[in-house]
Amino acid sequence: MFDILEADIIVFQETKIQRKDLVDDMVLIPGWDCYWSLPRHKKGYSGVVIYTRQSVCAPIRAEEGITGVLCPPGSSTSFRDLPNEQQIGGYPSKSQLEKSAVDATTVDSEGRCVILEFPAFVLLGVYSPANRDETRDDFRLGFIELLDARVRNLVSEGKRVILTGDLNISRDEIDTANAQSSMRKHGLTAQEYISMPARRIFNHLLEGGKVLGQRDVDRRLPAMWDLCRGFHPSRQGMFTCWEQKVNARPGNYGSRIDYVICSLGIKEWFVDANIQEGLLGSDHCPVYAVIKDRITFDGKEYDVRDVVNPPGIFVDGVRKREHMTKDILPMSGKLIPEFDGRRSIRDMFARKPSVAKLQDPSPSAAPAPSPTNITYERTVTVQDPPSPNAPTNLKAPQPLSTCESSPTAINKSRSSDGDGEARPLKRFKSASSGAVQAPLEESQRSLKNFFQPKHTPTLEAVSTKEIEKQSNGDRRPSQNPLADRHDGSQQDEDGGSQATENPPLEKRSQGDAATEVEKAVFDPVQSKESWSKIFTKPVAPRCEGHDEPCVSMLTKKNGVNRGRSFWMCSRPLGPSGNKEKNTQWRCHTFIWCSDWNPRDAG
Repeated sequence: MFDILEADIIVFQETKIQRKDLVDDMVLIPGWDCYWSLPRHKKGYSGVVIYTRQSVCAPIRAEEGITGVLCPPGSSTSFRDLPNEQQIGGYPSKSQLEKSAVDATTVDSEGRCVILEFPAFVLLGVYSPANRDETRDDFRLGFIELLDARVRNLVSEGKRVILTGDLNISRDEIDTANAQSSMRKHGLTAQEYISMPARRIFNHLLEGGKVLGQRDVDRRLPAMWDLCRGFHPSRQGMFTCWEQKVNARPGNYGSRIDYVICSLGIKEWFVDANIQEGLLGSDHCPVYAVIKDRITFDGKEYDVRDVVNPPGIFVDGVRKREHMTKDILPMSGKLIPEFDGRRSIRDMFARKPSVAKLQDPSPSAAPAPSPTNITYERTVTVQDPPSPNAPTNLKAPQPLSTCESSPTAINKSRSSDGDGEARPLKRFKSASSGAVQAPLEESQRSLKNFFQPKHTPTLEAVSTKEIEKQSNGDRRPSQNPLADRHDGSQQDEDGGSQATENPPLEKRSQGDAATEVEKAVFDPVQSKESWSKIFTKPVAPRCEGHDEPCVSMLTKKNGVNRGRSFWMCSRPLGPSGNKEKNTQWRCHTFIWCSDWNPRDAG
């Protein structure tokens, strides 16, 4: 995946995993370092991770959370209480924390923010709470207020800031396809819609953000620049998220809630910013921004690689030393106890040391400079983040060859250090010498034959064979000697005789024998049809607009119809967000499953 993105810094939000779910393919990725923020309490919820390509960049500090109240791994001192040289800074002040409706520890306990500091800038990877129901409104607003305070504090301290992630806010009507329907649904005017609390705070932060009325006292000046909108100021339909339940992505009925924004002083560093709406795999698409090869700050021009690495690693764009263990930060995923000191098994077999390197311990020449563009990607994992550089044709390692010893050789080695008397080999259990092993039946020779019906001879073949056996005297001995008589009768204890229960086979009626044969026959076709009637999906009705099979959906909204299934048009929702007539998008077909009779399809 990382090769497809062609990025040097990648930010994932909503990883939805716990620490116990981390595996080598997520942490021990050759050539990459990672920094995780996982939820403390809720399982499979939220989560943010930032990956950095070690050949291009490496942070000098790393933190988790917005407020700085959490502690670094293996320490009992919070980030905000560390010495100044170990802090990133910009932490919300006491008064700013008191204004928030949510406790600082609660805000940072859900795994929603990772902050990395490079010599050139501070990078925040954020996953903001979604606006799903009213029970989380206070938490969402408190999170956004503290995020705004942290960003503004960093800028006021003179640090250059890049904020990227899923903010779950569409800043203007142009950034969402359902603005009008949302206003009608909630009874809002356009002014009320744009002035909703979270949207208003976000627009205060951005230069050019739409703020109605007087600006807030502590937000008088904007501090950040929306890069994607800056490069595409009037682009319609530049959406990054689509509702999967209604299949809204093909019709581009979505919203722009994922951003890469930067402080105003560095917006000239970027040469491009855009979305990758064609990259599938999630309900979101990646958002990226590209930095120039050479940037200017503090009145001096630098190669970008010189200022996105610890001092001394790159000079004028040329690597002077390799990334060493001392450069790994405490927040690095490689120092998580489960992964500390380990390597990826795939990496061990994919990278083999050359003979020349083993023989010549002298340091190798510095590698060629890597590409200079730094790209920031936003994507969401659905299930687990895949291994980025895993070779597709990796062969399993061959086992070491060993010499097989014969039983004789083993026996000799044992007798050589004993008293000279060879011990007999262990014998395996076998059938008695007098018993003859029955040949395997045809149905036992393969798995395929196991599922095939056994062959039952026809009536004529059975009768002829039995008659020949009787005429030639080739009969099996009966377990009851009294029943072994040529005339088919059985002698009783008094010397008399009585008729056997079953007459000879040649005297039976063909109808009785045929009935017995039919009972013994297993019909796989009939059995398959019986099971198919049970598990086959019901016949779907066809939609009115396109005469295509409908799809079945389940009602999840609270109300009297919750839990009921219904049929609807299988086509995706159109750009208007409404069901349409005589178009290529979803038509008005709606049928309750309880009202549909498959016989009506004929």
